[in-house]
Amino acid sequence: MLTRELFRDDAYLRAAPATVLSADAGGVVLDATVFYATGGGQPGDTGTVAWDGGSARVTDTRRDGAGRIVHLIAPGDALPAAGTPVRLAIDWERRHRLMRMHTCLHVLTAVVPGPVNGGAVREDSGRLDFDLQGERLDRAEIDARLNALIRAGAAVRTEWVTDDELRERPELVRTMSVKPPSGFGRVRLLRIDGIDLQACGGTHVADIAEIGPVTVTRIESKGRQNRRVSVAFA
Repeated sequence: MLTRELFRDDAYLRAAPATVLSADAGGVVLDATVFYATGGGQPGDTGTVAWDGGSARVTDTRRDGAGRIVHLIAPGDALPAAGTPVRLAIDWERRHRLMRMHTCLHVLTAVVPGPVNGGAVREDSGRLDFDLQGERLDRAEIDARLNALIRAGAAVRTEWVTDDELRERPELVRTMSVKPPSGFGRVRLLRIDGIDLQACGGTHVADIAEIGPVTVTRIESKGRQNRRVSVAFA
């Protein structure tokens, strides 16, 4: 049984009830969760799982080889038994910063042309690697254009396409190193109105104005054609 991913429908959902499917040293698997599992450059959520008579700290959230979401529990904390009703709560401040930065990187792809070779989302910063065939980038110009878009704001929405539709529209996949999950019949897209549309399974803010001011901290050459653009919250 796969876990219902409640964060897909509402990235702002901070807590929810669930039932334990299994729990052992490898982690806790639930029938539903608000915890985002590591993927697409975004870290997994942390927080707590509580039940009558006990609670445990969730230190990370990942997918196992079967595609199930596993909540990793802090060493020494108690484990709930299978079938136990629990209450989940994510570390919202951390999640919200990750949401803001992940969305910021999507806006960055609209400012910097070229395919994306890789990237990483962190609480206070992030980076994308662009395949630019040796093209030079101006840090101050990118900083100004990125912040101008964020200040103006734009709604962020999710859409879905079928696996076949995605294959027919390769431009929807901007990341060369990370392919969106397929084989489930449909693929999730993130649309920033008037700015960007691409496949993404991460959590995002509802409007890019919510990102707030950012700074392009550095641009580095990583090989002949790879340019790494790093950003941080101002």
